[in-house]
Amino acid sequence: MASSTRASSGPSAKHTSVAFLKTHKTASSTVQNILFRFAERNNLTVALPITTCDHQFCYPRPFSAHFVHPHTTPPDIITSHLRFSRTELRRLMPNSTIYITILREPGAMFESLFTYFNQYCLSFKRVPNGSLETFLDHPWSYYRPEEKDSMYARNTLTFDLGGDKDRPSSEAPAYARRFATEMERVFSLVMIAEYFDESLVLLRRLLSWDLNDVLYVSLNMRTPDSKSRLSSENTAKIRAWNAIDSILYDYFNASLWRQLRELGLSCVKREVQLLRQFRDRLVHRCFGGHLPPLRSAAQIMNKELRPWQPSAKVAIVGYDLPVNMTQKGRVPPPDECLKMIMPEVQYTRLLLRSESLRYRKRFPLRSSQQTSRTVGQARAHKESRSLNPRTSKTMSQSTKGALRLSQ
Repeated sequence: MASSTRASSGPSAKHTSVAFLKTHKTASSTVQNILFRFAERNNLTVALPITTCDHQFCYPRPFSAHFVHPHTTPPDIITSHLRFSRTELRRLMPNSTIYITILREPGAMFESLFTYFNQYCLSFKRVPNGSLETFLDHPWSYYRPEEKDSMYARNTLTFDLGGDKDRPSSEAPAYARRFATEMERVFSLVMIAEYFDESLVLLRRLLSWDLNDVLYVSLNMRTPDSKSRLSSENTAKIRAWNAIDSILYDYFNASLWRQLRELGLSCVKREVQLLRQFRDRLVHRCFGGHLPPLRSAAQIMNKELRPWQPSAKVAIVGYDLPVNMTQKGRVPPPDECLKMIMPEVQYTRLLLRSESLRYRKRFPLRSSQQTSRTVGQARAHKESRSLNPRTSKTMSQSTKGALRLSQ
């Protein structure tokens, strides 16, 4: 492999039309942050949700192009949570769009889902003492397929991809294999969370990006004491309960490693090392050698860096950057460095403000017309939610504390 930060196949134009299906509890927030920053550096438009959808595209409803804020069209990139609809995304995105997503090992993912959504998903909330083991012993005693937020309690990856999470057990293996084949025709790359850096090597080559374009720090993490150690028995129960997700994961994990072997494992190893070296240099440039300390949300003074807390039972940590950094001769990090550690909700709101401003400057007359149209869409969406009590409410509390960056 050449020592260049570009793929060894030679320089080519960076691909700028990307649709990333952001799945749940899969390190997808970190991928989203990479895409947000790439879009800003290259003056690209990111599709963002209308305000009534909050920071997600009205998930868990199937995605519709009507969920996209008009000031963020036509988009180059889409990366916020949505339930996949190939037809609707094709209506919205350029024909040249490359589709990517990310999966995670079902055992670890389900443990994370159970902890993270225990106060929202009724299938989890009704379990005595919030015990994952109790749920796994008799899942049908607690799970209701049709109720609010049930998509977090079974085959969540399948649901996010637009599939049938509740296919009968006798049909699940054959259905999962057909569904995996179908998804492979849609997605040019399915990343695997357990091999995140290796996946980034493939991603940057697929998109003809530089290594600098895929540098990251991990986001939306839990404290170690919020995590449960899974026994092999419970892992097996999780995989059986989430049988379709398990088959999907195994299928695309094998696919990832085929692609890595085709590239050459020694080449991949060298590029992963280079990626980590570049990341260390970026952290040194941004923050003086080390990342800001990880803190619980309550301890983070800068509200723009405070992650959303789903419940008292799980502690999501973020990076603490004191508001008064300019005191005692300390220089605040550059804007892009702050955005590298900014949580999803705040970054989404920031992008919407900047893209709306840019849109109004480009199309002043159209902007005023679309503003009135957006109000009508918002009203219609609100009415449809009130008429359909099974529609999941997005977590609007997560945006209440989002403020502008302290300058």
